[in-house]
Amino acid sequence: MGVERLRSLLRSRNTVALDTSVLIYQLEKHPRYFQLSDAIFVWLERDGNSAITSTLSMTELLVPAHRDGDARRLQDYRGLFSTYPGLVWVPPDLLIADTAAQLRAEYRLKTPDAIQAATAIQSKVRTLLTNDPSFLRVKELEVLVLDEVL
Repeated sequence: MGVERLRSLLRSRNTVALDTSVLIYQLEKHPRYFQLSDAIFVWLERDGNSAITSTLSMTELLVPAHRDGDARRLQDYRGLFSTYPGLVWVPPDLLIADTAAQLRAEYRLKTPDAIQAATAIQSKVRTLLTNDPSFLRVKELEVLVLDEVL
């Protein structure tokens, strides 16, 4: 049921923003969320579809591998996501930083969340896929929380 609802939403979009959690679920084949994240990545592989995420996501993805000193996993993660078709990494710039500050002030978001939301807004991407309900406060975005799809 949840996967079909997500696929229906994706069919009506050609670009979405991804929060780090979606990437983590895909990498770790998370038992509860992998079916949803995999549907996103299958959609992403189709011609004409794309997803954006902040380069901050790479920072968050690499922390456990760095903590474990796992050079192989670091190489795999960097290689997989830096070359994944349709996945665009957007580095923060001054406009994103300013927008993130505004979002933090208005919606009381944590800095990483504000940067993710600002990245989507400044990239003109309307839909953010996440599993963090704090993004629901951001009126400038259509937010899909994976837990709500299940």
